[in-house]
Amino acid sequence: MSQPWDYIAKVVSLGDSGCGKSSLTIRLCEGRFSPHHDVTIGVEFGSRIVPVGPPASHDLGVNDPAVTIPQGHSSTAIPHKGNEKPKSDEKQKYMKLSLWDTAGQETYKSITRSYFRGASGALLVFDISRRATFLSATAWLQDLRQIADENIIVVLVGNKSDLASDSVAESESGDSSRANQRSVSKSEALEWCRANGVLGYVETSAKSGAGVERAFLEVAERIYQNIEAGRYDLNDRRSGVKSAGAVNGGNSARINLGMNDGPGGTAKRAGGCC
Repeated sequence: MSQPWDYIAKVVSLGDSGCGKSSLTIRLCEGRFSPHHDVTIGVEFGSRIVPVGPPASHDLGVNDPAVTIPQGHSSTAIPHKGNEKPKSDEKQKYMKLSLWDTAGQETYKSITRSYFRGASGALLVFDISRRATFLSATAWLQDLRQIADENIIVVLVGNKSDLASDSVAESESGDSSRANQRSVSKSEALEWCRANGVLGYVETSAKSGAGVERAFLEVAERIYQNIEAGRYDLNDRRSGVKSAGAVNGGNSARINLGMNDGPGGTAKRAGGCC
């Protein structure tokens, strides 16, 4: 039986506890938001099949060859050349993202670090209303690069954008529920990306869903570009990427990705505790 996807890739999310990593995964995989979510112990899993490459990438303006995005630039700020129509004979490809949502508490760091191995992509998440979580991003990135492949795709994600209205009128309205709680500016996050060699920055809200799909598509598209450039050995499980052909062919070098193959995606807790 053929798979409903062309590639499968392991993607990890990391960052301090309480940044909303699990909420982002649940929002992407199940399309919902839970205001009360238990602290992740060890690791949680999710999966989602997303389109990669043209024509979808052109429609979304994600890694469109017609649009040059400087390193570390916020992709959402780059205009898309919508006048260029994709070729009618282009067949859409799909990638199954196997998402590994790691615990952010120091207690579980020795456990969660092991899940970085074999990942092809990562979302480094911080809470834009808590500056300390942004300052911790450098240490998380160092941990990731010590363990994962040196070419791992990393996108910085500033979550909880719903707490950061850019409207002066709202922030001065006196309504504390609508006050601007932003403690990290977009320009500062972009500068951090440039200084640390991180490819992009996306702001998200797991609560409203804003930017969530975009963040994961950023990672997926960049992984796809690396596949097209031949930068992965799709028969080597350490690369974090496999093709459907290799899986269907019964190749013994399996990548430990797990999850269902259904296009709807899933999210669930795994017993990764000590």
